[in-house]
Amino acid sequence: MSIPEEEREGFAAFMLRLRARGIASKELFTAFEQTPRGSFVPAEWKAAVWSNRMVPIECGESLEACDLQGAVLHALDLKPGLRVLEIGTGSGYTAAVMARMVERVLSLDRYKTLIEGARLRHEALGLSNIFLSQADGMEGAADGPFDRIVVWAAFEETPRRFVDFLATGGVMVAPVGPPDDVQIMARFVKVGSRFERTDLEPVRLQPLMKGVALAL
Repeated sequence: MSIPEEEREGFAAFMLRLRARGIASKELFTAFEQTPRGSFVPAEWKAAVWSNRMVPIECGESLEACDLQGAVLHALDLKPGLRVLEIGTGSGYTAAVMARMVERVLSLDRYKTLIEGARLRHEALGLSNIFLSQADGMEGAADGPFDRIVVWAAFEETPRRFVDFLATGGVMVAPVGPPDDVQIMARFVKVGSRFERTDLEPVRLQPLMKGVALAL
């Protein structure tokens, strides 16, 4: 499956913007092209899915801007055979893109509604290597270690305990900073029992919340 004709113009503009950032991974572009982004957002926002803006989804959450997603997935250096942990499933779009590039994706979200919706979308695309769970992202996941971790909500400070969830040489990309101000999307590489950090770009994302949502 590839993106529908009505998304083609937006997708082409998106690729040009990524190339302007110095991102030219054929594998990454192919994974995006094979994943119809419009299927992961409410109908009223389909025209805006390839614009460089966040798109509202259920539960008061948002699908991150496609340019940021492209930059983050590029920084993760995704490859066949890798096991990925994603915190913040949202609509399930990013998990779907990553699943085309790696062996296995475990994606966690605090909202049951989002998990159930993402599962239906993944099934419709025939993606069988994504595993979804309603869980507390603050706690990570017990079935690691993972080769890659991506987090779509901000930690207030460097998440040092997450080093335990990464394999040696593994990569984690997550925003770090105050909950109501500009944060920094950072790339962490596990070296021994510590992180080596590289800052990528400023972002403004919701803070990572503890616990799971009881009502949704």
